[in-house]
Amino acid sequence: MTEKALRLGTRRSKLAMAQSGQVAEAVSQVTGRPVELVEITTYGDVSREHLAQIGGTGVFVAALREALARGEVDFAVHSLKDLPTAQPDELVVAAIPVREDPRDVMVTRDALKLTDLPRGARIGTGSPRRMAQLNAYARSRGMDIETVPIRGNVDTRIGYVLKGELDAVVLAAAGMNRIGRSDEVTDVLSVDTVLPAPGQGALAIECTADDAELVAALAELDDPFTRAAVTAERSLLAALEAGCSAPVGALADLLADGQIVKEMRLRGVVGSTDGSTLVQLSTTGPVPETHEAAMTLGRELAAEMLAQGAAGLMGERA
Repeated sequence: MTEKALRLGTRRSKLAMAQSGQVAEAVSQVTGRPVELVEITTYGDVSREHLAQIGGTGVFVAALREALARGEVDFAVHSLKDLPTAQPDELVVAAIPVREDPRDVMVTRDALKLTDLPRGARIGTGSPRRMAQLNAYARSRGMDIETVPIRGNVDTRIGYVLKGELDAVVLAAAGMNRIGRSDEVTDVLSVDTVLPAPGQGALAIECTADDAELVAALAELDDPFTRAAVTAERSLLAALEAGCSAPVGALADLLADGQIVKEMRLRGVVGSTDGSTLVQLSTTGPVPETHEAAMTLGRELAAEMLAQGAAGLMGERA
């Protein structure tokens, strides 16, 4: 007799379905059980408000977590950057698989690069983090751009450019790659220009903490380096007391000597959305061997950023 299918809770968006489908396949391989997708509509999917207004953090996550708690699904897949930094006791992130490209990308009219955009170019993004850094970049180079708040799925956003309403939109590279549309990207933004959101490009596979067998099976998909990196990034975010809609960028990357990974560098940025003020710092240390060590790396960099005035730039938080 074939084993009962595992139920994977996912958001309904094309991107969520694509990444959940990829996880379902991997989980099926490690457990030997079929996996079925259970589509769940979240508040973030139906609300037309801007993410910064509806609280950013958790609007895409709450309904999935409620379905887990009620036993309607066995596990859920989240984009890690949507996950609140506080973890409920009854749930556990059993796996964080190898991260996709964490960078931001642009889809622009006439395949222009960011540096080629005309004066007064209108760039669409719903993210205060992207606005702050793009505006700061433009200021430092004497460029004249306008950041325009938008939201919606990939089709909606790219549609603004195709219809000529905007000159460019900013999206996550990981999302474009996962839905097979990376060929539409016209410019990849270097992390020196725009630091990604904490956890961007990574997925979190979450289940109830009391399902020891499933926790152990899912753990086979965990990538320890990705987990250490995103733990440091999210610890920085939490220590700045910032939600997902705050103008915070963070990226931890591994510095290798040949094939041997030697150190982890964590970079953080927080800025006013008009780009007039930016606090940007980095720290480098040994690759964290424990959860606590990764948390400490993030907390220490956050403390330095707060000492340099980051707190005054966190005004967007509810």
